[in-house]
Amino acid sequence: MRRGRTCGLVVLLYCIRYALLAMNLVKNRQTPYLPVRKTVDEIALINEELATMKDFFVRVAQIIPSFNITNSRILPYGLKPHTRSVSWIVEQVIVQQAKFNRRRLGVGDVDFSMPDTSLHDCVITEGDTKKYYVNIKITNSATKQNKNDIAAVEKLFMQYKANMDYRLIYVVFAFLFNNTEISFVKESIHAFSPQILPIYVNPRNDKIQAYYHASPEERTRDEFLRLLQSRSTSIVLQ
Repeated sequence: MRRGRTCGLVVLLYCIRYALLAMNLVKNRQTPYLPVRKTVDEIALINEELATMKDFFVRVAQIIPSFNITNSRILPYGLKPHTRSVSWIVEQVIVQQAKFNRRRLGVGDVDFSMPDTSLHDCVITEGDTKKYYVNIKITNSATKQNKNDIAAVEKLFMQYKANMDYRLIYVVFAFLFNNTEISFVKESIHAFSPQILPIYVNPRNDKIQAYYHASPEERTRDEFLRLLQSRSTSIVLQ
């Protein structure tokens, strides 16, 4: 009788052992797929936010398709067709028109009270909690596309590491010069994320350089941070 009980206990222990092994095998088979799912969800969220902000700023451009920087009495020979001569003013027109027309555009607020050192020019609030961190870039549609400095590596790395909800969105406005008038090319408004951008770091100033229009390279936030660490030329990022 005692031997029968002992055998039954041994069988029970073996059953428990094999059950635990089976559970562990299933767990191990599933684990490699979790990062892939995380990547899919993260990229989907980024693309959704890019599409939302592109649509938002296309509607801003529809409200103010063109405007005069000054008049011909002040500048009788017109503006020099150079982006840097008008960039800050044009960016201010865009964000201030977005804030002024926020109800019409369907958002809660457009806050542009950022310091000059901020990575983003404005924070757009949708609903109670959803925030979009937007940096406005402008480009002359009459010139060919070149690589541009878009952000300091250290600043981008620190912000992305400190705030998991921070996803920077660049919105690019192409425009045309006509003497003192600026006209937006609505069809060329474009949004992109530095996280899924081909990364090149300018060794002279440790800033990310990129084409405004480039094929995305899907990567997670962790992969993005590691890439910034490896590409930084003058600053040790930790």
